[in-house]
Amino acid sequence: MKRDILLIEDESRIREIVADYCEREQWNVYEAENGRQALDMLETLKPDLVILDILLPELDGWTVCKRVRAQSDVPIIMLTAKSEDDDKLLGFELGADDYVTKPFSPRLLIARAKTLIKRAEGTIGKNDHLVRFGRVAINKRAHRVDIDGNGIELSPKEYELLLYLHRNEGIVLSRETILDHVWGFDYFGDLRVVDTHIKKLRGKLGEEARHIRTVIRSGYKFEEDR
Repeated sequence: MKRDILLIEDESRIREIVADYCEREQWNVYEAENGRQALDMLETLKPDLVILDILLPELDGWTVCKRVRAQSDVPIIMLTAKSEDDDKLLGFELGADDYVTKPFSPRLLIARAKTLIKRAEGTIGKNDHLVRFGRVAINKRAHRVDIDGNGIELSPKEYELLLYLHRNEGIVLSRETILDHVWGFDYFGDLRVVDTHIKKLRGKLGEEARHIRTVIRSGYKFEEDR
């Protein structure tokens, strides 16, 4: 199905590669090389997805994300050379839906784009920033997780881990995959860090930890209706 993708990236080589992969999906790609040009294009363009670099000339990605979110609930994937938790949290607070850290796999980016587009079909609206399962509610803009309306305190990595597991509902994720996508491809720590954070996350979720299933010798899987 034809989709309109707005790609905002100042590096021409990255634009070329991402656009090529998008076009393989038969998506229409509109390119902007700076933040101001992107906002001008959004005056008339109504994309199905925005892929947004943070370090842009004219207006940076933070500013663009904030302005886009003020007028639209279009899914936003942010591209960043930074992997610091504070940068990602700021993006989520401004309304970004997902993060991909450079250098990245174009196939991974497309997979995430497909997931966000699919989720948005027929559901884009005022509450698109809210994620619910069981008795849990996640407000992505406020970076808040509630159980029965009561907030629970998650560390930045526990929060990202919960969102990543939920985004990939029904998919068995290996520890290596989780480590790459939550901690970043440049993280060289022990795989046991995943198990440690899963254990802490389950403890804080209490009964709702039932949604995070251990798959022996494989990894973990999120099951919403379990």
